[in-house]
Amino acid sequence: MYCVRCRTPFLNAHPLDEDGVCLACRVGANRFDAAYSFGAYEGTLRELIHLFKYDGIRTLDGPLGRLLLRAFPRDQRFDAIVPMPLHWRRRMDRGFNQSALLAAVLLKGTGLPLEHLVRRARQTESQAGLTSRERRANVRAAFQIPHPGRVAGRRLLLVDDVITTGATLNACAAALKAAGAAHVSVLTLARADRRHWPSFRGIGGH
Repeated sequence: MYCVRCRTPFLNAHPLDEDGVCLACRVGANRFDAAYSFGAYEGTLRELIHLFKYDGIRTLDGPLGRLLLRAFPRDQRFDAIVPMPLHWRRRMDRGFNQSALLAAVLLKGTGLPLEHLVRRARQTESQAGLTSRERRANVRAAFQIPHPGRVAGRRLLLVDDVITTGATLNACAAALKAAGAAHVSVLTLARADRRHWPSFRGIGGH
């Protein structure tokens, strides 16, 4: 069972209403309008993401980007692809922004423009090991929109590698919505299954 909007998995249908929507989406706690992922954050996919993101194997951007393209919602209309930004210090340490590399592959496959519309206003702590509440506090006011006029009224697709609690993606989507975005969907390679709490607590995704 999962929410039809945010795709959060549940053990049963109890948290969902008759339309299949979870409470977080119903009350507006999820600031993005929809979420799509290629697969679960486990097994081979998780290993490949770690090799790409943490071991610096940039040549995986093509294969992983093509997997991301398979999850692209072709029944939806978007005006631009927006990669999740990294703080400049983290980007300098890593040598690249993995979300931007994935978004570049998506650009080639969809023809949509890739636009860097969000800036990371401050460096945040790693999300690994934090509770949901701590993750939300960690990324509060972490994003800025330098040019709101480029956002207002547009339908945007926010791209990242992994979604866990959705705290970081929610904060980024909230900034885009505050700047006037008409719609913000999220597209990631993988989605962590929060039902498996012991392994979930150690995940450092978004």
